[in-house]
Amino acid sequence: MPSLTRVEATARGATITVESYQVDIDLTGGGDLFRSRVEIRFRATPGAATFAEIKPHTLLGVRLNDRDLDPGVLADNRLPLSDLEADNTLVVEAEMAYSNTGEGMHRFVDPADGETYLYAVTFLDNVQRIFAAFDQPDLKASFVLAVTAPPEWTVVGNAELTANPAPGRWEFAPTAPLATYFFSLIAGPYHVRQAEHDGVPLGIYCRRSLAEHLDADAEEIFTVTRQCLDRFHELFTERYPFGKYDQAFVPEFNAGAMENPGIVTFRDDYVFRSAVTDTQRELRATTIAHEMAHMWFGDLVTMRWWDDLWLNESFAEYLGTRVTAEATRFDQAWTTFAMRRKAWGYAADQRPSTHPVAPEEVADAEEGLLNFDGISYAKGASVLRQLVAWLGDEAFLAGLNAHFAAHRFGNATLADLLASLSTASARSELASPAVASNDG
Repeated sequence: MPSLTRVEATARGATITVESYQVDIDLTGGGDLFRSRVEIRFRATPGAATFAEIKPHTLLGVRLNDRDLDPGVLADNRLPLSDLEADNTLVVEAEMAYSNTGEGMHRFVDPADGETYLYAVTFLDNVQRIFAAFDQPDLKASFVLAVTAPPEWTVVGNAELTANPAPGRWEFAPTAPLATYFFSLIAGPYHVRQAEHDGVPLGIYCRRSLAEHLDADAEEIFTVTRQCLDRFHELFTERYPFGKYDQAFVPEFNAGAMENPGIVTFRDDYVFRSAVTDTQRELRATTIAHEMAHMWFGDLVTMRWWDDLWLNESFAEYLGTRVTAEATRFDQAWTTFAMRRKAWGYAADQRPSTHPVAPEEVADAEEGLLNFDGISYAKGASVLRQLVAWLGDEAFLAGLNAHFAAHRFGNATLADLLASLSTASARSELASPAVASNDG
């Protein structure tokens, strides 16, 4: 299936503005399939044409405004939409396939007790494996989720639960504007521990067979979460912007963690089953801080296109290490960064596949994944740490807070960030095109 190109994304972004997604997911069917229905409200240039993306098992129905469209028009993952009006409603119903590859709606049956656990993975362009969407990072919109599932399950989404109108039915509040790759949920007989800090509800989740191990470490996980939240509130003028803060430790997760607003997902290797070293506990703490940093840099203000993926990760790497060292008992986190993370960056930089920290061009979404390495994380974080030393911490934080205020719940680029830092620090050379396109 074709990967969305930057040219296509730019053209679509100039044609439409997405207002909301009303998502209804039915997880009660059993077997390998689930059903989804989405109602998308969006504005468009009258008479224009565009496309939405979906990767269904079976496309059941498509309705654009007052017209039923033939499901047979779906070509690969693209659903063409023509003769758009100024205000549009697209309704798409489909049977979707569960995944066991960490893409879309991942389904895991625990061999310990036979229980089924689900979680949604929408990064980088996998929301279309769950429901139809305009799947690019700069078409942010509010999501309203409803889920039908076995009544004995727990279901958690990005936003607060507002109602259980009937057994097995969960309805959630509208989210703040989110990029499509941040939509997520967990569903299953998850074990939960809950707390609260500074007005923010906190939750941690894992499968039942790991409950005793999560319980043993719950206070440490909550303590690190509280300490990091307090430190970010000291650094940033914007408070945590997404209501509740849940952290779910899920099985067979491809990455270390994912910064879904309101429901961060972690690989459940971080639920320790035996005695571990403090180095492993420090890694869990820096991962918690890394994902929390993304709530501001990545989630509140999101990259416009995947060429700034490095900036997203480098900032979280830098801020996650910094906040861990400043706020938690793991005050040697920068030493660990120097010994382990920078070594990862050095190794990546010595290979034939080395590349600039800031790529000159990312032609399509798939190409964005090629830069997911020690250069984009550790080398980029090292560059940012030097930038902070050069600017001074006060100017850096002033510029970063101005950046958040200017692009709140929107999208921005490296050039936008440098402009904010330039103004805050009175260093005009930061805003030059050469700086914005060169990794130094």
